[in-house]
Amino acid sequence: MPATPEFTIIRGGRLADPRTPDAPFVDILVERDTIREIGPPGLAAPEGALTFEAGGKLMHAGLVNAHTHGHGNLSKGFGDRWTLELLLTAAPWVGGARTEEDKYLSTLIGAAEMLLKGSTACYDLAFEFPAPTPSGLGAIAKAYGDVGMRAIVAPMVADLTFFEAIPGLKEALPDPLRREVEALSMAPADTTLARIREAVETWAGGDTVRPAVAPTIPHHCTDGFLTGCRDIARAHGIGLHSHVAESKMQAIVGRSRYASTLLAHMDRLGLVGPEFVVAHGVWLDDDDMRRLADHGASVAHNPGSNALLGSGIADARRMLDLGVNLGIGTDGSGCSDNQNMYEAMRTAIYVSHARGPAHLAEWLSNGEVFAAATEGSARALGFDRLGRIAPTYQADIVFLDLSSINFIPLNNAINQIVLCEDGRSVSDVMVGGRMVVRDKRVVGLDLARLAADAEATRERLAAATVRQKALFDRLAPLVSSYCPGLAAAPYHVERHAH
Repeated sequence: MPATPEFTIIRGGRLADPRTPDAPFVDILVERDTIREIGPPGLAAPEGALTFEAGGKLMHAGLVNAHTHGHGNLSKGFGDRWTLELLLTAAPWVGGARTEEDKYLSTLIGAAEMLLKGSTACYDLAFEFPAPTPSGLGAIAKAYGDVGMRAIVAPMVADLTFFEAIPGLKEALPDPLRREVEALSMAPADTTLARIREAVETWAGGDTVRPAVAPTIPHHCTDGFLTGCRDIARAHGIGLHSHVAESKMQAIVGRSRYASTLLAHMDRLGLVGPEFVVAHGVWLDDDDMRRLADHGASVAHNPGSNALLGSGIADARRMLDLGVNLGIGTDGSGCSDNQNMYEAMRTAIYVSHARGPAHLAEWLSNGEVFAAATEGSARALGFDRLGRIAPTYQADIVFLDLSSINFIPLNNAINQIVLCEDGRSVSDVMVGGRMVVRDKRVVGLDLARLAADAEATRERLAAATVRQKALFDRLAPLVSSYCPGLAAAPYHVERHAH
């Protein structure tokens, strides 16, 4: 990547911010990676400052993807009418046989897509089976660094498999299938925790690509494993991120196992704090939300995958009203099938309307969703001074082409970013004062070569995972029968549309 200029002056763009609905024309002075001053056109700049002409551009803060999975970018389009439980069943197939080069490539595909669609930072929960490796996590971090994107990379870990975590599921399988499932064990807890410690202690991602820890789903982890993840995060001052109450079945299993909600149990174990992020949180109740707010924790709202997997509609309005920090995520391309934060924002708007006009006061506003996808998500990632175009903030800026049909005419910048934009208007992207997308191309990335590498990898992985796919095909009807029966039990909140 090219060096960051000492000073850059951005001239004549229009500023999109919920605080300035008329999208005024401004100049922006950037000193290295930080916005120093914003003023009317003609703002003074130091001699020798690099000039970026932003006439005809609408500028907004880089979107921050609060929840994704870089390993999923090689498996977009795999599923059709999959529930979350089928997705988890498919994991050995859709994520199997990966080399370090595959992990790098999959992450690079997602990073390129996010940059081209206006995201400048993300929280990546990265999966390696049967346990994370420092070198694999390093390859993932390198992919983000190579294109100049910010990221939190968290090994997504557990010490129980899906079939061990769901009461009675393994026992309900025919003997031959049960034996095959039992062979897919996770690494011992001590091994996984030691790998995480090593990865964190030898981290080479710098300040823009940082580590965290992601105990994937609480009931997929023994209590000792959860507290081990907690201790690593505390010792190194890094974040914790977990899929909590994503589906009704998870909520019911949690209540059965812990005699409380999943989040209440995690709180008892000391995992919930300012650096803790709940992914999805569809089936959280009011007490859960208050607990998150009291601890200064965050929720990464993933409305697209929640809808696609039939998990339900998270009550994002209630979260905001109770003081929870709300971010927006796409989820991984294996269960949302793209990395488009504009689409994620729009979906968040749509699903908040699902209960109808009698609940108009509960609908999210475009400004609230834009704030969640920028400032809220940035807070969830733990990045300071990120998510706004304002003095002292990091210079992460997306430039939209106002000649795009999405902005003809320009009536309300924020409304149109949320409701009209789809990524096609993104012309240029700056991250930390450095241009990483110019004229709709990721700087330094050969997209044709990326496509060729991805196609060759797809073919190789398809051949290498024939056995895993066959196992999924045999398991899918059994999981589809068993899990909905378990989820049919009553629960004290309702998040499905009726």
